[in-house]
Amino acid sequence: MSVLKVIEVLGNSTISFEDAVKNVVKEAAKSVKNIKSVYVKDMQVTVNNNAVAEYRVTTKVCFGIMDSL
Repeated sequence: MSVLKVIEVLGNSTISFEDAVKNVVKEAAKSVKNIKSVYVKDMQVTVNNNAVAEYRVTTKVCFGIMDSL
């Protein structure tokens, strides 16, 4: 039987939305093992002097619960 858990993780990047999602996976993987998927719930940008300064994403990271047997 497979059991999954979902956590909400926020990420950011000065490069792109894609890079922000990659940062979420990279950082979440430091403490969460067996990541199965990432759902992007929300995207936004911050603007400075009429230019995009930072890309931000709100994600849901889904990972498998390890069976101890």
